[in-house]
Amino acid sequence: MDRSSFPHFLGITLRWKDNDVYGHVNNVEYYSFFDTVINDFLIRVGGLDIHRGEVIGLCVDSQCTFKDSLEFPGTVDAGLRAGQLGNSSVRYEIGLFREGSDQPAATGRFVHVFVGREDRRPVPVPDRIREALEGITG
Repeated sequence: MDRSSFPHFLGITLRWKDNDVYGHVNNVEYYSFFDTVINDFLIRVGGLDIHRGEVIGLCVDSQCTFKDSLEFPGTVDAGLRAGQLGNSSVRYEIGLFREGSDQPAATGRFVHVFVGREDRRPVPVPDRIREALEGITG
């Protein structure tokens, strides 16, 4: 999987606090990058209303494979595609790339199940979100 595998990208500026005592970005931050690229996409492209919408996405599974370290300062190019789109869920595939690199420093998956905000019961992926996700299905 290289940079060309991902139809959507978000540049995320690394922060001083992202580094750990070993001089590279701590592993927990990679999951934050996953969450950021996914939710930025859902809000900006899919129209997800995180404050008042009737539907929210809950993470039910995530995984990260570390291939190379990232360090502050710099920018992470977070690549995103929808690997599998179901009735009420989506499996995202993510690649985190150092600036100018075609090979990922990390790859991962993240599964959202869309549920009603109040009852937390699965609901169909909302139409506008489904349309946005179909646009990045890989």
